[in-house]
Amino acid sequence: MKALYGQQNSPGEEMTFVFQERENLPATRDHDVKVQVRACALSWVDTKLLSEMKLKKELVPVGREISGVVLEVGSKVTFFQPDDEVVGILPLDSEESGVCEVILVHEHYLVHKPEKVCWAEAAGTVRDGLRAYTALHYLSQVSPGRSVLVLDGASPFGTIAIQLAQHRGAKVISTAHSLEDKQYLERLRPAGARVIDASRGKTAVAESCLEETGGLGVDIVLDAGVRLYSAEDEPASKSQLLPHKHDIITLLGAGGRWITTEKNLQLDPPDSHSLFLKGATVSFLNDEIWNLSNVQQGKYLDILWWPQLDEPIPLYEAKVSMEIVQKNQARKRQVIQF
Repeated sequence: MKALYGQQNSPGEEMTFVFQERENLPATRDHDVKVQVRACALSWVDTKLLSEMKLKKELVPVGREISGVVLEVGSKVTFFQPDDEVVGILPLDSEESGVCEVILVHEHYLVHKPEKVCWAEAAGTVRDGLRAYTALHYLSQVSPGRSVLVLDGASPFGTIAIQLAQHRGAKVISTAHSLEDKQYLERLRPAGARVIDASRGKTAVAESCLEETGGLGVDIVLDAGVRLYSAEDEPASKSQLLPHKHDIITLLGAGGRWITTEKNLQLDPPDSHSLFLKGATVSFLNDEIWNLSNVQQGKYLDILWWPQLDEPIPLYEAKVSMEIVQKNQARKRQVIQF
């Protein structure tokens, strides 16, 4: 069996991806589940986080969101049995590559796949579904009547966040980074999200949100990254379509909650003072928190909504597709189908 791995020879160097021939799987341990993989989603490999967690190795397994069929279970596995259809996220320290025909997974990292969800949609949605659920349920306690701003709503994460917020009865506002994104968001069902076209950089997101909420501000903001400095001081990799942190603080309402994916967010004293006056809070959305916390293992739900997926990709294209994902050039979620 072949499996896909990432290789980074020196710091700062682009990661390259290689198929490695695998030896036979070890014997199934007490809590292991042997899974025949049917689909695996490709996600960006955060080499810096792996280094900080002391998990960096010469060959990094690639592909952690998988769906498949249970072939065999360990003696102490209680949740699954052979022929069950499952979906899950492999942990950060996993030795297994999801881009492989058969893998061993601890039972706590799997849940049952809903019957009506296909393999590709299950694998391609579980990570973004979990992120959206964490942001809206645990970090912001979304409820009916609340207003939610989802930045870059046409991204895989944004699409699911919009649907989940609407399902909870919230009023949703979203930004679109292109005309194609705007048209996609307007076709989403259930309809109802107000779409702000930010593709030309002329639309003031803060002003539009204040106008939409009668000047009261937005209750919950889910960002897709923010600009921390002026345009000329911002790194070239930072999209100029992203709002400035001051815009986010301006459009937040009293008691508002800002859920950010910006790991290097820097708040100056005036920023903190504005948040204090509004009684607003800032929470950080860490993709890996469910896998890093022993308390949460085995508790995540199979929350599957309509995703932003490309057509499933055959195994022989996995290496090229992963290179595109690692360079952040893939707009939709890439899924390998076996």
